[in-house]
Amino acid sequence: MDDLDRMIPVPTPARPLLGLTILVIEDSRFASEAMRLLCLRSGARIRRADCLRSARRHLQVYRPSVAIVDLGLPDGSGAELIRDLAASQPRVAVILGLSGDDSAERLARAAGADGFLAKPVTGLAAFQNAILRHLPPDRQPAGPRAVSGETIRPDRLALREDMAQLAEALDRGVQGKELDYVAQFLAGVARIAGDVPLVEAAGALAASRQAGQASGAEVARIAGLVRARLAEPVVI
Repeated sequence: MDDLDRMIPVPTPARPLLGLTILVIEDSRFASEAMRLLCLRSGARIRRADCLRSARRHLQVYRPSVAIVDLGLPDGSGAELIRDLAASQPRVAVILGLSGDDSAERLARAAGADGFLAKPVTGLAAFQNAILRHLPPDRQPAGPRAVSGETIRPDRLALREDMAQLAEALDRGVQGKELDYVAQFLAGVARIAGDVPLVEAAGALAASRQAGQASGAEVARIAGLVRARLAEPVVI
């Protein structure tokens, strides 16, 4: 057991996730920043892993209250980790799948996830409810709880880090299954940013890959869009 969980604070209507430790397995800095803000507003502690290997190192040290697992990770599918978490004893109280691809919900639930979060995850009430509905009564806040309409806005500098990571990968010349990863990574980040051209470009790459077609034009389009985003000034 995590030493920080030995004395569990009592959740309140204003901070309904107080006392929970949430492990977020997410490779995007921008998406992780969104999760950090959602946890902060809700009273939960957050710990982050950016790949399966890092997540397994975390789980050797402590057992989180909640695990939120991105389905597309650089070293494999998050469904693999969800299956392991669902079968572990003691089981993590709440396991949620996460993806920018809505069709991934079926994969997450088949692996044993309790629920699914579709990117972008920016609404505070939706985030809290996705966790609270699976918690036992003794971990629920007492009394009536006002439904928050707050929407968080993650730091755009984190988005720039994701764009720089993509640019580096594209300059290196990704191919094969790496292109599938680029498509899903870009789709998730672009949805959170509300960047329609990037969402469409990611979708076009994914479609060409699924059809077994050459993807050079789609990759070139993405590279151009990413370079354009990196050339834009960041307002701090």
